Amino acid sequence: MDDRIMIVAEISANHGKNIDIVKQSILKAKEIGCDAVKIQTYTPDTITLDCDNEYFQLDTGTIWDGTTLYKLYQDGYLPWEWHKELYDYARSIDMTLFSTPFDNTAVDLLEECGNPIYKIASFEITDIPLIEYAASKGKPMVISTGIATEEEIADAVKACHDAGNDDVCLLKCTSEYPAKIEDANLLTMLDFKERYGVKIGLSDHTMGYEVPVVAASMGATLIEKHFILDREIGGPDASFSMDPDQFSEMIEKVRMVEKIRGRVDYEITEKKKNNRKYARSLFVAEDVKAGDTVDAVNVRSVRPSDGLAPKEFKSVLGKRFKQDVAKGTPLSKDILD
Repeated sequence: MDDRIMIVAEISANHGKNIDIVKQSILKAKEIGCDAVKIQTYTPDTITLDCDNEYFQLDTGTIWDGTTLYKLYQDGYLPWEWHKELYDYARSIDMTLFSTPFDNTAVDLLEECGNPIYKIASFEITDIPLIEYAASKGKPMVISTGIATEEEIADAVKACHDAGNDDVCLLKCTSEYPAKIEDANLLTMLDFKERYGVKIGLSDHTMGYEVPVVAASMGATLIEKHFILDREIGGPDASFSMDPDQFSEMIEKVRMVEKIRGRVDYEITEKKKNNRKYARSLFVAEDVKAGDTVDAVNVRSVRPSDGLAPKEFKSVLGKRFKQDVAKGTPLSKDILD
C-alpha cells in the first residue's frame, strides 16, 4: 500500500451463491475506481457449530435476529471451490483481490490462490493463533477493531510482530449494521497510529459517504465498505451495502479529499516565486538625506518584496544612510553605514 488511499469493495455475502455475480462485482468495482475487492473465506463449520441452543441464537438487536449463527453463515459463505477461479479472474483484469480468513485452513487455501493481503475481521481479533498464522505468511495485515478492547488490539498487533510481520493496518470499525455516524469516533484512528505505530484506516458500516470522506481527511490509508452489484441479489449484508452508483460517488468524494490533503510540501515553485513578488520587505518610506538615522518612520515594512526582509528591521534600526535616498527605494545594506 502506497500513499494513495486504498479503497476496498467488500463483497462479503453479496454474491447470491452465483460465481458470475462475484465476477461481475469484481469487474464493476474496477470500472468505478476501486483499488481492491475483498471476499471472506469460511464455511459454516469453520466459523461456528451447527447448534441451535441459546448460545447460538441471534438475539442481540441485529438485523439478523431470529436465526442461528450456523444458518446465517450457511446463507452467506462464498464456496471455497470458487476461490482459485476468482483470484485468476481478478488477476486477468489487473484487479487486487484479497480475503478475510476465519481459520488456518482458510489461510492455507488463500496461500494456494496467491492472496496478497490478509484481513482479520473484528470478531476474530481475539483469535491470536489465527492472527499469528496469517501474519507468518509475510503479507500485509489489515485488522478491524470493532469489538476489541485496548488490550486486545495491543495483543493483535503484538501477534503480528511476534510472527515477524510489521506491516499492520488497524481499521476503526463500528460493529453495528448499519452503524450511526455519531458512533464513528474517528479520533480513535489517530490514536491507533500514535499508540501502536501502525497504518490506519476505516471499515465503515454507515449508510453514506460522509464517514469515509472524513476518515480520508484524517489520514486513513485504507477505506473498506460493503459493495453489492444490485440490492435485488439479497443476502445478509444487502441492506447496508452500497450499490455501484453510491460507491462511485464515495470514491469521487474520497479522491477529492485526497487531492486536498496532498502531501507535505515546502517547495518554492515558479508560481510561488512569482507570487512572492508581493510579499513584504523594507522600503525607504520618505525622502532621506545622507547621515539621517533609520527609524520606524523613514523605513517601513510594505509590499513588494524587493528590499531587505522585515526580520532585518531591528538590525538596521539606528544605522545611518550613506547618501540621499528617495522615497520608494528598496532598503539594502549597501546604502547604510
